[in-house]
Amino acid sequence: MQNAPGAKRYHISGIVQGVGFRYFAQRMAQRLGLAGFVRNLADGRVEVYAIGSPEALAQLRRELERGPRSAEVSSVAEEDAAFDPQYAGRFTVEYDA
Repeated sequence: MQNAPGAKRYHISGIVQGVGFRYFAQRMAQRLGLAGFVRNLADGRVEVYAIGSPEALAQLRRELERGPRSAEVSSVAEEDAAFDPQYAGRFTVEYDA
């Protein structure tokens, strides 16, 4: 039996805006078969909301901690999130926080 999909929210701090982080996160999530979104926050962090298997979510967190070459990730805060079917079909880059 396959694990039921879960949802996580990640807040990434550091030099993560203006360095291609959202597109990096989108590529990684799509590669891992995750749905959800990524967006910049007004306070300089990036938020990622992801839906998928526990294994894929754990791998996404590892990728977010690494980030693209141009970013400097100082921390990744993770929390369980409610499943939102609005984001279940694909992984998008959002442009409004």
